[in-house]
Amino acid sequence: MQNLSTRGMGLVALCAIALMPLVAHASVESSLMGLKTTLLSGLLPILAVMALGFAAFQFFTGNPNAKQYLIYAVVGSVILFGAQSIVDLLSRVVR
Repeated sequence: MQNLSTRGMGLVALCAIALMPLVAHASVESSLMGLKTTLLSGLLPILAVMALGFAAFQFFTGNPNAKQYLIYAVVGSVILFGAQSIVDLLSRVVR
């Protein structure tokens, strides 16, 4: 259990280091826009494709939970690939 916690903290630290140049010496609004651009254009689609690949691998190897993994991966991918539209809709509603 502690090994998983250590990996999680390492992943958070790695993401923080990778995103640090975006938020250094910038206003809050430009920092958030840079973060949104980085997440929506690079990191989240890669994670969605990796989740779909993992679910497909589990399905082909005969894992009994593979159908559930595929459903979660597809729903997550729809949300991630539609995230830009969701953000744009919310920003128009707020303004």
